[in-house]
Amino acid sequence: MSMDGFQASRRSFLGVLAAGMAVAAAPVYAKAPGLLRGAGDVRKIAMYNQRTGESLNTVYYANGRYIPEAMTEISFFMRDWRHNVVRQYHPGNIDILATTLRMLETDEPYLMISGYRTPQTNRMLRGAAKESYHMRAMAADVRLRSRDVSQVSRAALACRAGGVGIYNRSNFVHMDCGPVRTWRG
Repeated sequence: MSMDGFQASRRSFLGVLAAGMAVAAAPVYAKAPGLLRGAGDVRKIAMYNQRTGESLNTVYYANGRYIPEAMTEISFFMRDWRHNVVRQYHPGNIDILATTLRMLETDEPYLMISGYRTPQTNRMLRGAAKESYHMRAMAADVRLRSRDVSQVSRAALACRAGGVGIYNRSNFVHMDCGPVRTWRG
């Protein structure tokens, strides 16, 4: 079987698997840390990158393990598009993003503003932290069309699983899987 046939078969299988499993209602914020530890048998993420025009909608975790092909696809999607550099993305950050979406009870894809950044890209961005978690492939700046920054940031903060930057003026939320902390930009 060709690699293209394998991809289509894997996607078809995962789509059927995800559709066939009952997904629990989104938990209340107080249960967010438990959700991160046992986020269920199936975890998925959906994002759109307006700079590249690429979309991502994938199941990345099933039956107790991360799916390597899906994690590779996520890492490519989150690449530094300015320099076309890919770095393996930290699964903990993807879990935070996915959990936040579930808590917001939406299937809307994130608009991904910034994922992995090379040191060169990080230096050129005004206000970027010198030791940014973006350079470690452990952070993402995102927004949702249907939710405001305060709604997204409250859900992310409820995860108690990393850093949450609240950027009201720029209309995005930063989420990373570093130490638990918060700030306003």
